[in-house]
Amino acid sequence: MDEKKAAILGEIPRLRRYARSLLRDRDSADDLVQDCLERALVRLDNWQTGESPRRWLFTIMHHLFIDQMRKVNRRGEAAMLPLEAGEAQAAPAEQVESIASREIIDALQAISPDRRAALVMVAIEGFSYAEAATILGVPAGTLMSRIARGRDELRGLLDDAARRRAIRIVEK
Repeated sequence: MDEKKAAILGEIPRLRRYARSLLRDRDSADDLVQDCLERALVRLDNWQTGESPRRWLFTIMHHLFIDQMRKVNRRGEAAMLPLEAGEAQAAPAEQVESIASREIIDALQAISPDRRAALVMVAIEGFSYAEAATILGVPAGTLMSRIARGRDELRGLLDDAARRRAIRIVEK
């Protein structure tokens, strides 16, 4: 039993990364990870010993995310309250890499959740198309279509961001 728990704990960084790619809020992502871990520990007997818990945990998390999105759609989206003047502390980016990384993350967040989930599963988390399709509960062809459309949408968004960065406003 301790080996199973240790294997599950080893997957927390990947679960956190996936949750943050699905949700735009760090606290909400951490809540999703916690819900996933709670459900996994309650249903620990459902996991087959000898294989990695990764696929099983990602399936649980994806189902929780879908349930959460359905609740939001039924009740309406929650509004984020603006920060008070003293709460906001922004620091300008000092490196070009961090600007490019931020643009990629922003573009990834701008595409639809279905496409984002498919891209993250395959491109970032390293699941095969078959594994990702199983986790997301869609046919492999649908997954491949979502990935292709997501990549096209990302390219378009990143091209626009690069063009905007290249344009300079000249004041007199």
